[in-house]
Amino acid sequence: MKTLITSLVILTQPWCLAQSSAPVADDSKPATTNILGQPYPRVSKDLRATVRIQAPEAAKVELDLMKKYPMTKDADGVWSATTEPLVPGFHYYSIFIDGVAVCDPACETFYGMGRMASGIEIPTAGEDFYQPKDVPQGEVRERWYHSKTTDGWRRIFVYTPPGYDQETQARYPVLYLQHGGGEDERGWPNQGHMCHIMDNLIADKKAVPMIVVMEKGYARKPGDPEVGMRPPGGGPPPDLRKMFGTLEEVFIKDLIPMIDRTYRTKADREHRAMAGLSMGGMQTFIIGLGNLDQFAWLGGFSGAGGGFGGTRFDPKTSHGGVMADAKAFNEKVRLLFLSIGTAEGERFYQSVKGYRDSLEGAGIKTAYYESPGTAHEWHTWRRSLREFAPLLFNP
Repeated sequence: MKTLITSLVILTQPWCLAQSSAPVADDSKPATTNILGQPYPRVSKDLRATVRIQAPEAAKVELDLMKKYPMTKDADGVWSATTEPLVPGFHYYSIFIDGVAVCDPACETFYGMGRMASGIEIPTAGEDFYQPKDVPQGEVRERWYHSKTTDGWRRIFVYTPPGYDQETQARYPVLYLQHGGGEDERGWPNQGHMCHIMDNLIADKKAVPMIVVMEKGYARKPGDPEVGMRPPGGGPPPDLRKMFGTLEEVFIKDLIPMIDRTYRTKADREHRAMAGLSMGGMQTFIIGLGNLDQFAWLGGFSGAGGGFGGTRFDPKTSHGGVMADAKAFNEKVRLLFLSIGTAEGERFYQSVKGYRDSLEGAGIKTAYYESPGTAHEWHTWRRSLREFAPLLFNP
């Protein structure tokens, strides 16, 4: 079978399948995630998206964007489908052509879902905190380093705040910021727009200037089996410390020492934080709470430290018992931050909220944020970073 794929476009119409390949005069606009010069994908004011792709020899085409939408073909071989209104934020999507998932050639691709995938930004009216502004700009630097733990080279991205190269005597606290399952170290710089969030917060004097390190959330030693892209679902609860044990060694033995040698950091626990989204949130609590001599500030965005479902968590015994004495823990840990999107679904919502309720019930102080109307996607986590970063490294 030979299938011709020439373009994928998103436009907006009433809730029906588009039948014409001609552009539609409506209130839709090109998505901000389009390739330069592409009029489609498009998103309407009511946040519907219509997808079109030219594949005249295909027998069946579907859009997979949070759920699957069947597509219909017009006389020119253009397949079309319109979504229902989507929740605001960034969403991965794919096109299934005769059962094979492909990327949209008209939009940017991003590493998510364990592979390169298309992505579309559904805007939120009145929010620009994650957009570039006319303020002093920091930099995101790509760096490779050799890990003795894995006996291999690892890539990280490092955000340095505005003025880092000019103020050569200044030293900075460090936030280690982790991505989610099926993503990698590119997630926060690309999908998350963390550099713009940090630049804007620092310019508004809402956050102190800090270095932000973004590392890959997977690690294995030579001879170990391949590491899964996300924690497994179903079955008995996994041993999270064992699952993330090699990554923990990478952080403590390789990454943190290298960062402190290479950058002008304030190299002590009072000036070191860790946070992450989803799987990265679990990694934060496993690594951070297991190494409180290294971290004083912790945050989980849609990711809790109580395992899967939040029902098996006991603050008195979990995490090696570091929370057994609530007063001592509260004095040692400067911040324990949790967040969740209100549209994430019952499983995620109850996992995070249940973890937080258990902590508070045991006398552990937390900071808690709910992102209104967002799902398990990047806008929840952008908002979470916006709320979390201003709380860091304050007396």
